[in-house]
Amino acid sequence: MAKLRKFNKVCMLAGASSDTEMVAQSEEIVRNYDEAELYEKRVQEAKEKEEQERLERLMKQSTEEDALDKNVKLMSPTRMVVRRFFRSKLSVVGLVMVIGLFLFSFLGPVFYTQWGEVELDKSGKIKYPDAPSYYMITEEDGTTYEVKMTVTTFQEDNMLAPISKSHPLGTDYNGYDILARLMYGGRISLIVSFLTVIIITVLGVVLGGIAGYFGGWVDNVIMRLCDILMCLPGIPILLIVGTVINSWAEKAPQLETYRIYILMGCLSLISWTGTARLVRGQILSLREQEYMVAAEAMGYSTARKIFKHLIPNVMPQLIVQMTLSLGSMILYEATLSYLSLGVKDPYAAWGTMINIISTKPDEVLNYFNVWMSPGICIVIAVLGFNFVGDGLRDALDPKMRR
Repeated sequence: MAKLRKFNKVCMLAGASSDTEMVAQSEEIVRNYDEAELYEKRVQEAKEKEEQERLERLMKQSTEEDALDKNVKLMSPTRMVVRRFFRSKLSVVGLVMVIGLFLFSFLGPVFYTQWGEVELDKSGKIKYPDAPSYYMITEEDGTTYEVKMTVTTFQEDNMLAPISKSHPLGTDYNGYDILARLMYGGRISLIVSFLTVIIITVLGVVLGGIAGYFGGWVDNVIMRLCDILMCLPGIPILLIVGTVINSWAEKAPQLETYRIYILMGCLSLISWTGTARLVRGQILSLREQEYMVAAEAMGYSTARKIFKHLIPNVMPQLIVQMTLSLGSMILYEATLSYLSLGVKDPYAAWGTMINIISTKPDEVLNYFNVWMSPGICIVIAVLGFNFVGDGLRDALDPKMRR
């Protein structure tokens, strides 16, 4: 009735024509108002019901997600890379080959103590000539005899001994145990290769990082230096350096001990160009990123921006490059030792052990155990590092996320 009295007052102010019309209009308006109010109430109830159902669905979904989170473990980027690496069979094979070589070279001499690297087998043996000598004897009555003469000599060193219990792979042409020299030779080959790759990587990262960050004339100078070094032939330069070391070794014999390290150091000085170009190209694209702009605004030093913010983002490519370069360095070391420019007797290296192919070619077919075993070790090392490098490249590739 309060609504009706309010409406009558409004109508009187508006100049309604009669009381009957006013009452009829008032009743109709009140009825319409009640219907609108009922409609609004129903709409509000429907909205509240819909909101309650939505909240129930969200709670149910949240409960399901919590149950799913208990069964699903989030993987870090490092774990994802490791998982993708071990998913490749060739990568696992390469890793087993590399680990096996390291165990064989560094732990083998701990268990195989029967012979040392420079220990000769002095048991000796009787050496028979390759072919007996024949000559004719004629007696007084004219009878002629053919005499076969075999001259044997006793060797103090048990050279080129066959495979036996005391020598599982035999001995070489000096009387050294081949298995023991394989182990010690693997140490030299692996250590020299790793040192060379580390030097190459350090030089390439420093010079490539400076060239990519500063640009301008600094970039031009370093890149032109790279162009010059890439034109230099590696093996001929090492041959010249080896000849110079030979001449100096007459006055300083201690140089012979470090010959292979000096040669591989010279190789490092002319082989860092590939790593420098790789780092430079990556930094040219990374230095314009937002985090580098933030580092610039924070006032960080140039060295910190290069080596703390830029170089770590190039590490995946550097790891692959280093792994693939190890195989090449092992081949370089074997080549130098094969050319008598590397490790000298009585010390062993894989390349030195296959040198018998060039010095005594007549014994190649008769003594496979002398040169084939170090050749197999070289092949296993190169293939192993290449397989691991290919696996790392695929595992670190952003496109291989599936």
